[in-house]
Amino acid sequence: MERRDFLKKSIIVVAGASVPLSALELVDPKEVLAANPDIHWAFLLDTHKCVGCGFCVKACKTENDIPFNAKVTRTWVERYVYTKDDRRYIDSPNGAQDGYTESRIDLGQGNFKEIDPENVGKAFFVPKLCNHCETPPCTQVCPVGATYKTDDGVVLVDRTWCIGCGYCIMACPYGARFFHPVEKVADKCTFCYHRITKGMETACVNACPFGARKMCNINDINDPVTQIIMNQRVGVLKDEFGTKPQAFYIGLAQEVR
Repeated sequence: MERRDFLKKSIIVVAGASVPLSALELVDPKEVLAANPDIHWAFLLDTHKCVGCGFCVKACKTENDIPFNAKVTRTWVERYVYTKDDRRYIDSPNGAQDGYTESRIDLGQGNFKEIDPENVGKAFFVPKLCNHCETPPCTQVCPVGATYKTDDGVVLVDRTWCIGCGYCIMACPYGARFFHPVEKVADKCTFCYHRITKGMETACVNACPFGARKMCNINDINDPVTQIIMNQRVGVLKDEFGTKPQAFYIGLAQEVR
């Protein structure tokens, strides 16, 4: 019997005995790769600069081996269209990996809505990804410690320990987690941890031609991106959940959830 199957069956047995999930601490989380307390990674997204080109999504999928034919992605872009007669539409076909090449709104299941350009009151794009929360609910519900937070603030998933229970996917209020179609484990944005710990930019930041995405060490007050976060008007998604997201937005509309 493989370890993953064994752990799944063990959880079922323990759950039947009404033992709390906190009792299922089989191992400590994986030792962090970067334990420098002077570093805490954060992300800045500028909705004023995003044009919905999808370059970031393509780069992310290529860098992190997410199949292009899969309806999942680690980062995605949503389009918001508000009409003058007070109707609101949101779409993100294929996570916007192919960009937005037409004005029709994708309603899903092959249905589209044509919007009269004269009736558009406001339209904008919002890039999204894992928020790498200060208080991540995903790590709290994982029964085997497969999803964990590093000392430098990045939330990761250890594929060798993930049993595919889906608790973390359900716990994430941002819809940032999914089952990897090939690996069959929970997957999400990692801030390209394998790149940033080597002094490189994330794949999506590197691919964005308009500077809509930036990363910083938020503990470095001399970092120009940190200065923007600290001194300009920025917002976070779903602040009411108390997760303290580390993905900050410039020009975040109140209606965006």
